[in-house]
Amino acid sequence: MPMPTKKITFIGAGNMAGAIFKGLLANGYPSDAITATAPDADHLQTLKQSLNIHVTTDNLAAVADAEVIVLAVKPQVMQGVCREIASSVCRTRPLIISVAAGLQAETLNAWLGGEHAIIRCMPNTPSLVGAGASGLYALPSVQPEQRDFANQLLSGVGLAEWVDQESLLDVVTAISGSGPAYFFMIFEAMEKAAVEMGMPADAARRLILQTGLGAVRMAQETGEEPAQLKRNVMSPNGTTERAIHTFEAEGMEAMFVKAMQACADRADELARELAN
Repeated sequence: MPMPTKKITFIGAGNMAGAIFKGLLANGYPSDAITATAPDADHLQTLKQSLNIHVTTDNLAAVADAEVIVLAVKPQVMQGVCREIASSVCRTRPLIISVAAGLQAETLNAWLGGEHAIIRCMPNTPSLVGAGASGLYALPSVQPEQRDFANQLLSGVGLAEWVDQESLLDVVTAISGSGPAYFFMIFEAMEKAAVEMGMPADAARRLILQTGLGAVRMAQETGEEPAQLKRNVMSPNGTTERAIHTFEAEGMEAMFVKAMQACADRADELARELAN
């Protein structure tokens, strides 16, 4: 279904906001329907020249006729931004999409004056290369067509997956929000081990990254369970089996459970801290 054209204002024009509006433009969204704000006028002029979008340092002017507002500033400054635009959005009632980590929808709702259609989104850094994985949660006040619009917006930078409980965004944080760092850590450890065994670092890195890419593609394209894909690589008493048994003996699965739970717990703590 074609994406309807709505006037979108991005409050904040950093990497994540940039990834989203560049994804929109790549999919044919009209540049004159996009406005971005930021305190750095030079950065905004660069965006205007390269992307032909509207830019301004004035948040109030930017939201005056916006139908969709994407809040993409740091959580620590979000309250001030929301207070600044509250009177305007209370008159116009646009769809509000927040990509700020940790700030709960009802906290944003209160800062904006209440009774708004708010969607929280937890994107991740691979969104910057069009391979993101975003979790989304909508307040009950969000209409089906607004939900569809947000889904198309985030699909422009990768996968968009909805959750029906806001607390599950903490789990999304533990999976996809922080998950890229887990893979990078595995790549780093494999490269270090390969170098210690005599492989040149540059060759090792190329092999490791291609292996990771190939494994992901196999999982996506075959649709098989990860456990079965793992067994498919293992021969009885073979090399892979010995490596996997070593990981199991060292408690790797339990380590992942513990680390991901710690990540989700910290996300919940941050939400509580930021709400105060």
